[in-house]
Amino acid sequence: MKITSLYQLILSACLLISINTQAQTSNYYSSFDKTKIHYQIAGKGEPVLLIHGFTNTLNDWKKKPIYDSLLSKGYQVILVDLRGNGLSDKPENPEAYTNNAEAKDLMGLMQYLQFKSYKAIGYSRGSIILASLLVMDQHCSTSVLGGMGADFTNPNWPRRIGFYNALMNDTIPGYESFRKYIGEKGLSPKVLASQQKEQPSTSKAQLAKLKQSVLVICGIEDADNGNGIDLQQLIPNSLFVNVPGNHNSASGTKEFASAILQFLNPSSH
Repeated sequence: MKITSLYQLILSACLLISINTQAQTSNYYSSFDKTKIHYQIAGKGEPVLLIHGFTNTLNDWKKKPIYDSLLSKGYQVILVDLRGNGLSDKPENPEAYTNNAEAKDLMGLMQYLQFKSYKAIGYSRGSIILASLLVMDQHCSTSVLGGMGADFTNPNWPRRIGFYNALMNDTIPGYESFRKYIGEKGLSPKVLASQQKEQPSTSKAQLAKLKQSVLVICGIEDADNGNGIDLQQLIPNSLFVNVPGNHNSASGTKEFASAILQFLNPSSH
């Protein structure tokens, strides 16, 4: 009996390792300019693309309730390291990020994976990239813009310019903790500066023409990127939801996951 139980335990452990190994398998897509984009796919069902924020990677999504919640509800989750992040190629020159390059990477990947329709969730800078994607790709039917207000619609957004200047010149005061953070993570200031320099700025006129269903979701204490309600009011077919937390914590709450799941499939609630 003990031998049988031990055998079952070992078998279960091997199965778990196999599943985890399969989930961690790296795949690469060669984008329009030959930049290699790293992605992972988990689950089966309706596809949902997750787009991470500034200085993050696809692995950050795995630490949040929304990831497991999507899988448990039968969605197929596509995780991507945006160019310049994670295991994707990291071009240093700003030209590699011009003309919505990151949104083009995502659109090309979803076409490569042969998804005729998909949903997408972005957070922080990921929402900025997703806004561009919505303008470019009608195959993205439903989206969630998390942790974002309307400030990014300004091409001369002071926050973006401030980060760019701080990354290019480490003597600028007020960014000491940020520079320490990227140093501890081993990130390249030059790559991050290029991302900020060429970060897309979707105009209010472009947002007003969107046909997709959009949820804008922000933490109650989050004002880092402007007011989420202001963004929601620029998008015709959109809703706004507040959840607990600030910019860094809101996406890790169960309320964040629950609100998104209800938005994606209201009939199941």
